[in-house]
Amino acid sequence: MMGQARTETPHDAEEAPLYAVAAAESLAESRTLTLKNGDTFAVFSRAGDIGASPGSPEGVYHRDTRHLSRFSLTLGGARPMLLSATMRDDNALLTCDLANPDLPDGDGHIEHDRIHIRRSRFLWNGACMERIAARNFDRRARTIQLEIVFAADFADVFEVRGARRERRGILRTPGVTRDSVKLSYDGLDEQRRETLVRFDPPPTQLSSGRAKYVMELAPGEWRSIFIEVICGAPGPESGQRAFLVALRDSKRALHRASARAAKISSSNESFNETASRSVSDLYMLLTDTPEGPYPYAGVPWFSTVFGRDGLITAWETLWLDPAIAAGVLNHLAALQATTTDPRADAEPGKILHEARNGEMAVLGEVPFRRYYGSVDSTPLFVALAGAYFERTGDLTTVQRLWPNIEAALGWIANSGDRDGDGFIEYGRQSSDGLVNQGWKDSHDSVFHADGTLARGPIAIVEVQAYAYAAWRAAERIARKLGKDVEAARYAASAETLRRRFDEAFFDEELQTYVLALDGDKKPCRVQSSNAGHALFAGVAYPERARAVARSLLGSASFSGWGVRTLASSEVRYNPMSYHNGSVWPHDNAMIAAGLAAYGYHAEAAKIFDGLLAASRYIDLRRLPELFCGFPRKPAQGPTFYPVACSPQAWAAAAPLSMIQSCIGLGFDPDAHQIVLREPMLPSSVNDLVLRDVQVQGGSADIEIRRSGRGVVVDVLARRGPVKVVTID
Repeated sequence: MMGQARTETPHDAEEAPLYAVAAAESLAESRTLTLKNGDTFAVFSRAGDIGASPGSPEGVYHRDTRHLSRFSLTLGGARPMLLSATMRDDNALLTCDLANPDLPDGDGHIEHDRIHIRRSRFLWNGACMERIAARNFDRRARTIQLEIVFAADFADVFEVRGARRERRGILRTPGVTRDSVKLSYDGLDEQRRETLVRFDPPPTQLSSGRAKYVMELAPGEWRSIFIEVICGAPGPESGQRAFLVALRDSKRALHRASARAAKISSSNESFNETASRSVSDLYMLLTDTPEGPYPYAGVPWFSTVFGRDGLITAWETLWLDPAIAAGVLNHLAALQATTTDPRADAEPGKILHEARNGEMAVLGEVPFRRYYGSVDSTPLFVALAGAYFERTGDLTTVQRLWPNIEAALGWIANSGDRDGDGFIEYGRQSSDGLVNQGWKDSHDSVFHADGTLARGPIAIVEVQAYAYAAWRAAERIARKLGKDVEAARYAASAETLRRRFDEAFFDEELQTYVLALDGDKKPCRVQSSNAGHALFAGVAYPERARAVARSLLGSASFSGWGVRTLASSEVRYNPMSYHNGSVWPHDNAMIAAGLAAYGYHAEAAKIFDGLLAASRYIDLRRLPELFCGFPRKPAQGPTFYPVACSPQAWAAAAPLSMIQSCIGLGFDPDAHQIVLREPMLPSSVNDLVLRDVQVQGGSADIEIRRSGRGVVVDVLARRGPVKVVTID
């Protein structure tokens, strides 16, 4: 997948990966709640607490360090009872409603459900802001005691994921004032990390790890406590005004960002909820960089810049909001490798895989501070640049990116092709790096039909497809820039690669593309979802598409919820594995886009129907990073994967991409046209309205509604010189 670093053993070994995410606790079982803003994210229990037991991701994190590892509330010495936990539709605010259990009192006891506690919490500018409101619904006055226990372990995110460290820095003695506690840690990287916990009003008692409030509440009376957990520089104000101003500003920021996106609605409320959650999660995960918005990969383990994930997420949402693609391209261009660094798997022209800011990355205990060990980010970068230009006609941006595009093409043609056979291979340059460097980067994800792990250097199937798309994209951009000689050369490279790809990767017996070529150029004759990416990138000859589609939608590959990463007929199939039989929404979205591009809209809609059905069984209608590949059964939901990230950027974007695939949505910016090619709808949706779909010079509102066996397209509104064209 994205550099979670689960693939660090030799190819012929079966040992535990060096940087694997520990699966000691199932996130599906704990049903944690998440918030994110900028470089800060938080994971809470459903009651709003942070317990941070071993294996738990709970905490408040800032720039890859856990700044709060414990934060628990008691009422009268007991845990309040959870009533409900809700997230605003735009992810701006988390609210937990609690009630008292039966409690002892000075002259008897407080019967349960007499004291209501509402915890309202959000993140903004490196701080977690919380309001705790307590109200007495008893008919007599009650004296209550609220106690908050807190701590910060300043663990690196890789420690929380399960990495062991021989040495750590020093936890400093907390600084306690009347209304605040400063927790601090001096890391081995000579950086001091601080957490300021600030209270308003001041607690009745405050120590280095405990705040106690004793308050008397008349019948019907309520009082509020405001708490700030500040990971950066504290603001000048605290208390109610600071809370309300920050909440207003955070809501406005989310609204400003999401206002760029086209609006999606239908008569199916379940579909609307899934689409709405996808958009909300996408914009929560966006982080502003100096070069533009960038979707961080996912919470909790990957809330940072990943090249592959950002590029694919941007591609999935290109129709919805092209500014995301511009931000991704510009930011990755700024971080493009210019020198060779074996420990970072960096070579000139290569595009970033992963960036980290934590202590372990700074010290080199993990190689991911600026790490380039993905084989697909570089061709995807060039291909996305071409897709962005086709979508927007923005010649200024691609002209500015042209030196980066040329450098990336240089890597594809030279360093990326390790043995000069015309294919891109991967093989780590350092023993600390990732072994498998495609999106399926588990240690056991590339193998032969008998289950033997493939030896490298490995040429994975989808990377050759992305390289073809990159050469075609470079050709189109070069012609627009008046570079006809270069354009002709890129076109020739694309055609040569396409021919050799077909010869080396298509297997007549399997009737699909093989998974990879190993270091001896022996094909890994395995039926996998990777083959669908050949359709996505356009490298497949049209006569191959039907066979590939049939393979992907056959019972061995299609679970009913989506296409499995590995067919159930393969020896390493395991529906509970990370990459050998699970279902990934982003993988399915790319496959659906490829099917639609070759005219298989019904097959694309079938995949979309499966994922929409799965979303109905998932909290908040939020598609996770992946789920298990067990066959779909009547009246039952999908089986969840224990440590899947949720929200996850490219999973959130998957339903948005599938909307485009189903209705055949495309753009011709030069002609100011929005094009719908052979549009159809998933079976659960009878009508679909897209508002403010933008193309150069204006926008349009479009309705697609079912009519008999087909659909009817109506243009509800046009702004500017925009045409909507339907091609049946």
